[in-house]
Amino acid sequence: MNNLLPVDGEAVLYPALFTREESDRYLQLLQETINWKQEPVTLFGKTVMQPRLTAWYGDEGKAYSYSGITMHPQPWTDALLAIKARVEAAAGHEFNSALMNFYRNGQDSMGWHRDNESSLGLNPVIGSVSFGAVREFQFRHYMNRSLKRAVLLTHGSVLIMAGATQHFWQHALPKTAKPLGARINITFRKIC
Repeated sequence: MNNLLPVDGEAVLYPALFTREESDRYLQLLQETINWKQEPVTLFGKTVMQPRLTAWYGDEGKAYSYSGITMHPQPWTDALLAIKARVEAAAGHEFNSALMNFYRNGQDSMGWHRDNESSLGLNPVIGSVSFGAVREFQFRHYMNRSLKRAVLLTHGSVLIMAGATQHFWQHALPKTAKPLGARINITFRKIC
């Protein structure tokens, strides 16, 4: 597998780790069974509603804090454990939690950020699974903003980010005016 980043990190895409049939089934199941919420976050001193729905699942006691909110884990479902096992095999890494994002349409988004919270450890490995509408995922170097990369995250794809990626690269999922259907993203992590 080729590294998508030219310097300072590792990002590898598995474009079809899950079959179309598996991906269709998981997209529907997760929409119907996950306890989705839309929560306020504080960005640059201003509180706004997140432009997507979220959920946090994981091992007991593995809370996660970002942008002024703390999420406490809901217990793993059988579907999430099955997805996690497949992603762990691809990543060669074990995960104990999952941040889930439900992008209802092209107007739901995620702004520029790094997953560099101290609770994730020094060089976190993140396994990002996508089910549903194809979206463009963007990277930009934190210190050299002109250094950018973009990749299409397809139905059933898995993106593994590792090494120094979260120190040196920001990532985002921008809004689009294209009429898109639903997309669910699961980012598996290991909370220290």
